[in-house]
Amino acid sequence: MALPIGVAIGRRNEGGGGVNYALPPADGILIDKPNEVIVARHQGSVYAFALSCPHQNTVLRWLADEGRFQCPKHKSRYQPDGTFISGRATRNMDRLLIRRDGATVVVDVDHVFESDKDPAAWSAAVVKVQDSALGTGWEWRVGARWANLRASRPSGEVSMRGFSLLFVTLFPWSVAAQVRPADTLFQVERYLDYETVQSPRISPDGNVVVFGRRAVDKMKDSWETSLWIMNADGSNLRFLLKGADPVWSADGTRIAFLAPGEPGGNQIFVRYMDAEGAVSQVTRVEQTPSDIRWAPDGRSIGFAMVVPSAPDWNVRLPAPPAGATWTRAPRVVDKLHSRADGRGWLVNGYTHLFVVPSTGGTPRQVTTGTWNVGARGIGLPGSVGWDWMPDGRSLVVDGNDDPDADRQRQVSNIYAVDLETLTRRRLTPSKGNWTNPIVSPDGKVIAFLGFSFTKQTYRVSDLYTMPATGGAATLRSQGFDRTPSQLVWALDNSGLYFVADDRGVSNLYLAPTSGPIRPLTTGIHMLTAPSVSKKGTAVVVRTHFYAPPDVVKIDLKKPSQLVPLTQMNADLLGGAKLGEVEEIWYRSADGTRVQGWIVKPPSFTPDRKWPLILEIHGGPHGMYNVGFNPMYQNFAANGFVTLYTNPRGSTGYGTDFGNAIDQAYPSVDYDDLMAGVDSVIGRGYVDEKQMYVTGCSGGGVLSSWVIAHTNRFAAAAVRCPVTNWMSFAGTSDIPLFGFNWFDKPYWEDPKPWLEHSTIFHVGKVKTPTLLMTGELDLRTPMGQTEEYFAALKVLGVPTAMVRFEGEYHGTGSKPSNWMRTQVYMMEWFRRYGTNGTIP
Repeated sequence: MALPIGVAIGRRNEGGGGVNYALPPADGILIDKPNEVIVARHQGSVYAFALSCPHQNTVLRWLADEGRFQCPKHKSRYQPDGTFISGRATRNMDRLLIRRDGATVVVDVDHVFESDKDPAAWSAAVVKVQDSALGTGWEWRVGARWANLRASRPSGEVSMRGFSLLFVTLFPWSVAAQVRPADTLFQVERYLDYETVQSPRISPDGNVVVFGRRAVDKMKDSWETSLWIMNADGSNLRFLLKGADPVWSADGTRIAFLAPGEPGGNQIFVRYMDAEGAVSQVTRVEQTPSDIRWAPDGRSIGFAMVVPSAPDWNVRLPAPPAGATWTRAPRVVDKLHSRADGRGWLVNGYTHLFVVPSTGGTPRQVTTGTWNVGARGIGLPGSVGWDWMPDGRSLVVDGNDDPDADRQRQVSNIYAVDLETLTRRRLTPSKGNWTNPIVSPDGKVIAFLGFSFTKQTYRVSDLYTMPATGGAATLRSQGFDRTPSQLVWALDNSGLYFVADDRGVSNLYLAPTSGPIRPLTTGIHMLTAPSVSKKGTAVVVRTHFYAPPDVVKIDLKKPSQLVPLTQMNADLLGGAKLGEVEEIWYRSADGTRVQGWIVKPPSFTPDRKWPLILEIHGGPHGMYNVGFNPMYQNFAANGFVTLYTNPRGSTGYGTDFGNAIDQAYPSVDYDDLMAGVDSVIGRGYVDEKQMYVTGCSGGGVLSSWVIAHTNRFAAAAVRCPVTNWMSFAGTSDIPLFGFNWFDKPYWEDPKPWLEHSTIFHVGKVKTPTLLMTGELDLRTPMGQTEEYFAALKVLGVPTAMVRFEGEYHGTGSKPSNWMRTQVYMMEWFRRYGTNGTIP
């Protein structure tokens, strides 16, 4: 990302070392050579740095084409927030103490913080500007100069608190950031070379990292995952083997992983991490194992697997004549949840835990009965939350052994299972959604997530601990109002590390066993999949607006420093022009504050009109975030401004915000979306005759709702929608989810079901509408699209239905279909652009 560069002379405070600067209204770099200060605004934060390199004391340069700082002597490079990237420096740029005073930032040039000597102060030396930082009398406007802000200020020279600041700008703060020079745009063909990383796992001794590397197989039109290995400093990166989901043994001598094997499907394998590198297949089972965990002593491996059972109902028929070919027997279905999107018909049976010797052998089933291990919040099998006790004699697991569990939504318990007697004991006494137990290293405490039973559609999960023997639970996330996930115990039993979504970002947190939760990282990024070594170093997956997922390392003693270990897409993006992303906050119709982001074309200038795409997320309880998104960058490359937001119903903003659409979906979320569009229009660069709306799943619900309630959009692409809540509840793979949206079933009170079904508002639609759904979709089945398509055809509204081969829910799991989705949408939008000026 290239940022604007400004040059200025600050004004010192009387009697002190502070230098005053105007709080910048847009991302950019300000260099004040006389005072030896760099001021940078980057992704919603303002930083101040000493002008010199922390290693050689030479004056740093700003590389506008790369969006990076560099030392001209030894070529060390740094991010706009001062974070070290590469070179001989090995530490971050020196930050200066900075504070905000109204519309001014005050930099204390006498207090320099070095990241390795005072990491806490280094991390704290930042001013956040993303949440109305200018106070009630100001508002951000893209492209606006200080004189055009709501508070009156003279042009050119700004007078504040008796001092003046003279800007001599090379590129004003107010000018939109210029794109880096590049050869090509992010067109759809680049997606074929796109890669991601997943499940990084650091060895217990902290010396080696194994992770999954996911890339496109262009010949098979699929995604393939292989395991790669590197040193913990990122060096000696190399291919290890085909497989996924690596897990280290406690002594670090082996990894277990999943890979295709005999007699079919994924099986458990073990690789010895010595020079020989022998690999052995541990399981040879008919069903697919999952959720593998090493026993503490390394002698066995536990896993989850479905245990098939015969149907309860069999009928007797005469035997067919010799050589006859009769029709296959019918499928007898007696469970509410019998299919799963992405899988098809589920094996009739129950999911249980097994233990197998780590050298191979016959798995031993350790949970039994007509119940499922693993929490099933929406009724379908997913990951199983379970953990070994340190002595290896018992384990804890989530699940629901109620005979009526198939009709219970968001109900799960935590059980202790004795591996000798195979008896189980329920540890959570109250009804609720209790999940993901994890045992402390000393075996004394069990941490878990959940909440007491509620019929509400959304509720933040809290973090609890309880004695390993059971008993009263202690709430550890009081006042946090965000859902912790991916829990990892500190090795000294002092607390739990976790990540949590919060207003579009995800960071690493620590929940001490005594004291409040505190953030360990604060960046504008998404961090996931933490893995912690005995040395106190962690690896996570990190992504942000301009960087696809990569592995980074964190020293938990100095968590503000994130050290990149991989750059999987450096070759792909090195020559690409990327669209700039701007975070916005705006007010909805009733005053509710809503967060969103604007992605602009690489050639964006604010003095012309641009077509706008409103992209709506699904869920509906989900969160759009600051991670890299190929869809938005492809829209930008094709000349579209994209707005994506988190309307009410979204996660990451607390229970009340997420639950605002309970039994009222769609409703206020529509208001939030339209207010976001108005906010972008108010910036002056949107062509209101070339606005388009799209979204998948819950986004399909809302995009079909939008075009029934406004004609402001020139065209729509409604992807994998729910259009009729009644038929959805009976044909989707998640029927309880459908019934839970309303207080009463439709046979008792059909009115709300009809009012919130977009099919019953279709008569008001005038917008040309493209419908797109996977042929195999079991989540929002094709019938939902067909009903809406037929109605639009009868109404005479321009429409087309695109049915994607080989796709379950969504239209982009196969690389070629992802490209088709993009091309079909943009071609439809161009077809119905009012003046044909879309690039």
